[in-house]
Amino acid sequence: MDQLAAMAAFVRAVESGSLSAAARALPSSLTSVSRQISALEQHFGTRLLLRTTRRLALTDDGRILYERAKSILGEVKEIEAALSRDPHQPSGRIRVSSPSLIGRLVISPLLVGFLRRYPALAVDLLLIDRAVDMVEEDIHLAIRIGRLRDSQLVTRRLTDLQMIVCASPDYLARHGAPRTPNDLATHDCLVFSDSPGSAAWRFGNGTKSGRKVRISGRLWMNSLDALVGAARDGAGIVRAPSWQVQTDLANGRLKRLLIDHEPAPTPLHLTFQPSRLASPKIRAFVDYLVEQWGRIDAFRAPMARS
Repeated sequence: MDQLAAMAAFVRAVESGSLSAAARALPSSLTSVSRQISALEQHFGTRLLLRTTRRLALTDDGRILYERAKSILGEVKEIEAALSRDPHQPSGRIRVSSPSLIGRLVISPLLVGFLRRYPALAVDLLLIDRAVDMVEEDIHLAIRIGRLRDSQLVTRRLTDLQMIVCASPDYLARHGAPRTPNDLATHDCLVFSDSPGSAAWRFGNGTKSGRKVRISGRLWMNSLDALVGAARDGAGIVRAPSWQVQTDLANGRLKRLLIDHEPAPTPLHLTFQPSRLASPKIRAFVDYLVEQWGRIDAFRAPMARS
């Protein structure tokens, strides 16, 4: 059995939903695809697929093989590309995931220069506000906010993010400024609904983890951009990354609140799997992003506490 071919047939069958669709896509015969998957099941001594008249379903062992096989096939393609092209000219496609706000406002503008520098590379930028499974979703690099739990990943720390609370002078003139985090219970807070535990904001209390304070809010949105815009218009108090509201604070459209209660900064990492480390295209992207990051004004120096 050609295990790589069998795994390719298996992965294609899972993704297309049927053996016949996999046969058409490969292209191959239905008999050949069926034999390859049966051979895999015999080789590993376990059932991988549950076949019904309408669809295919993965067993638990089948899901494990699907995730690993997809990663293996991706690495094989990278090896082929690296050996068949100029080693000094990275090539291929890079799949990068990023939180949507950072991806749209920071990463996306940097990609123009990256693609111009490396004409044989293509980038697939995925704006995802959740933790991704880099193996299952075939992600080459991920930008992640917060402390990392997966010690098997290779990381490059890009910066620290400071979450701050702010409101417009108009809102503060009408409602007054909160003196402590507990005062937020009587204010109109603007809530980012895509964040887990969004009904509570974290503040510092001398420890790394800080403490959570429940807030009161009537306006919820799944866009931080829109929430900051609403705060500028006087709708309430918003909690946002300092780099996002830096300009608004400098020109007086927003005022920083509860400075003495701010939580510890949150790290921002660029992460990738150890197996990707030797890939020229991954090294090129990592080096470029780290190089350009130091030139972004919003991240170059800490904000003044005023």
